[in-house]
Amino acid sequence: MSARADATRRRLFEATMRLARNRGLHDVTVEEIAAAAGVAKGTVYYNFGSKDGLVDALLRYGVDLLSERLRAAAGADDPVAGLSALVDGALEFISEYAGFSHILVSELWRTPGRWHETLRPLRDGIIAIIAEQLRRVAEAGRLSRRVDVGTAAAGLFGTLLVVALDWLVFTPERSRAEVRDSVLALLLGVAGDGS
Repeated sequence: MSARADATRRRLFEATMRLARNRGLHDVTVEEIAAAAGVAKGTVYYNFGSKDGLVDALLRYGVDLLSERLRAAAGADDPVAGLSALVDGALEFISEYAGFSHILVSELWRTPGRWHETLRPLRDGIIAIIAEQLRRVAEAGRLSRRVDVGTAAAGLFGTLLVVALDWLVFTPERSRAEVRDSVLALLLGVAGDGS
């Protein structure tokens, strides 16, 4: 893909995120997306085939960015430090891409969801990254044996999305570090003694 086409796709993604943040994906039209991106309506169809194609590509793009952020953060030698970095990376991503995060929250658990087939493997990939980090914490004896890593990973993913959006909407005066530390205090209360 050329740099120009990539830039156009990103403008369309950003316009979709901005518009959908306040109104939801279903109420946003292709015409509005094109106008907000400063392109002709046909550009959406040329690049994605349809609004659904645009949303599908946007979901993949956003989750890929989040996955990269989480993988990079989780690389610390100390597993608890890696968990802290993962939580911080997720909060940073969600604050940077709040529009995408709103879309993700609104579509991820919608039943039946229009983009469920797209989101299911993307969700599973994110949860696998989180689960691997939690396994590292467990192997270091810092996670209670009573905790099911898969359930905890899904719970942490949902917690991060909801807590971050709650922070951005209701308590934006709090720093990201304060929110991170609160989430970690909750996690480490469970992860503390390894029993």
